[in-house]
Amino acid sequence: METAPDIVALNESIKNESAFIDLLQSELSKVIVGQKGMVEGLLIGLLADGHILLEGVPGLAKTLAINSLSKTIGASFSRVQFTPDLLPSDVVGTQIYNMKEHKFETKQGPIFSNFVLADEINRAPAKVQSALLEAMQERQVTLGENSYPLPKPFLVMATQNPVEQEGTYPLPEAQMDRFLLKVTLTYPEREDERTIMRNQLQGGLATLNAVVSTDQILNARKAVDSIYMDEKIESYILDIVFATRFPDKFNITGLDNKISFGASPRGSIALAKAAKCHAFLRHRGFVIPEDVRAVAPSVLRHRIGLSYEAEAEELTQDAIVTEILNTLMVP
Repeated sequence: METAPDIVALNESIKNESAFIDLLQSELSKVIVGQKGMVEGLLIGLLADGHILLEGVPGLAKTLAINSLSKTIGASFSRVQFTPDLLPSDVVGTQIYNMKEHKFETKQGPIFSNFVLADEINRAPAKVQSALLEAMQERQVTLGENSYPLPKPFLVMATQNPVEQEGTYPLPEAQMDRFLLKVTLTYPEREDERTIMRNQLQGGLATLNAVVSTDQILNARKAVDSIYMDEKIESYILDIVFATRFPDKFNITGLDNKISFGASPRGSIALAKAAKCHAFLRHRGFVIPEDVRAVAPSVLRHRIGLSYEAEAEELTQDAIVTEILNTLMVP
């Protein structure tokens, strides 16, 4: 059985390691007003080495957020606008024949950046979406006979518009499962929107400075791994994930015929990782149930399949996750 670490010493260590988070959030707040959930989701993805799927109507600062994050870390950023005529080589790169030297040369695509924005990912066909799979899972790209490692840190933020579905290709479950979080964006509050409007009318966006290095991010990931998670919290995470598969075993009535499939083991790993990152963002060296509950909707909403009955009743994945969290006993 694993022995508990010295929590006081660990807490102090995590406080020191996570001090840069406040600096990062302060710098981002110069250009991103409100949208706390999106910024927190991006930071969790960054710390957990996971990818983010953002869903929201146009104009909610999705592109601005990841571009701003790359500037505050001094990292490389690239944007790919997904369209129905996009080819896999437009994303990952290709081999071009050099007529002068009579040999093939590798031309790397926009995927070779620290931060990659896959804008409107559901506008591209499956073969282009699948080109991202190797990069997202293996952190490498194979072109011809060679595999090329991607830079560290590497974060894909994909966006999709939930309103306009004409000419779109829904992401397959295997690819959805590769995203650590699915963050849904809502309109800003009235006063936040007033601030956004004023900022734009008074000369546009502020200039961002690089306040954190990529090495600091990589070191912070090691610190996140050291955050203590009690066995009771582990059991709570497993209960939540298993309840998405077998709700009747947890006395959650009415959901059995609403779920066509539940979260995979990747969901358990993602929930544990995201909960540790949530604790890190709050400068804490241990995970509490509130950390798990805070990240559960973003981790699980894209990992639960709805049955025809659920769709007929307009039941959402968020409602299912809420029902599970409200029913299960909190440790």
